[in-house]
Order: sequence, then C-alpha cells, then structure tokens
Amino acid sequence: MTGQFKKLCTINQTKFSFGATAAIITNLGLIKALQTGPGTKLAIVGSIVVVALADNIADSTAIHIFRESECMTTREVWASTISNFLTRVLVSLTFCLIIIFLPLKAAVNFSMVWGLFLLSAMSFTIARNRKVNPYLAVFEHLVIALGVIILSGYLGRFIHAHLHLA
Repeated sequence: MTGQFKKLCTINQTKFSFGATAAIITNLGLIKALQTGPGTKLAIVGSIVVVALADNIADSTAIHIFRESECMTTREVWASTISNFLTRVLVSLTFCLIIIFLPLKAAVNFSMVWGLFLLSAMSFTIARNRKVNPYLAVFEHLVIALGVIILSGYLGRFIHAHLHLA
C-alpha cells in the first residue's frame, strides 16, 4: 500500500511541477523581454495567452508521448497531459491578472516576485519530500530562473534597439 501511495504522490507531483515550472520561467522571461521595449499591457497579456495555449499544447503533447514511452496506463498518460495543461494555464492566468490590474512597472516587479516565490515554494516542498537540502534546491532553481530573466531582458533590449521591423 505504501508503495502505491508513494508512486501516486510522485506522479501527481511530477504532473504539477513540470507544468508550473515551465509556466513560471517562460512567463517571467516573456514579461521581462517585452517590458524592456515599448511593451504595452495588451502586448504582454496577449503574448502570455498565446504562449499559455500554443506552447502549452506542445509541452502537453510532449508529456503525453513521454508518458506513453514510459509504458504508463492510458489513464495515467491522460492524467499527466491534462494536469500539465491545466497547471500551465492557471499559473499563466495569475501573471495575466497581475499585468491587467497593476500599473505596468509595478506589475512587472510583482510578477518577478510572484514567479520566484512560486518556484521557491515548489522547489522547497519537493526537496523536503525527497529528503535533500531544500535551500540548495531553491538556490539552484532560482539561479536558473534568474538567468532566464536576465538573458530575456538583454534580448528584449537588443531586439528593441537593433531590429527595426515594421
């Protein structure tokens, strides 16, 4: 019985953690890149929604095929697929609401704090469940996310400054 419970917890944690991590890091990079140019709230929210659907469908399909390749049951495969999709959509919607309801500069700053908080909380919880150093796990994941944010900011500024597309 304990083995089944542990397997179920691991499967549920995996389904949620992949979708949430992808949504957090993707949205933070996107917000930072779009904010560096003449980004408007509409452009940022529109981009988040497009990514929340298009990239999410691609990732959910990849999860679906990956789970099939692990010889999981059809029910487990679809549970992973749907869970990943819904998690990414819900996390992405939180960023949309932040952008919609706050002034742009405050929304960008709050989005960064919100995303890094979610990532930290998830990393801490997973590390504790795995019985590894949670602070090291949080640090590792924050460094990755901050790297994406910084790189996205530079790319956004570069594109805005050097590519004059009409």
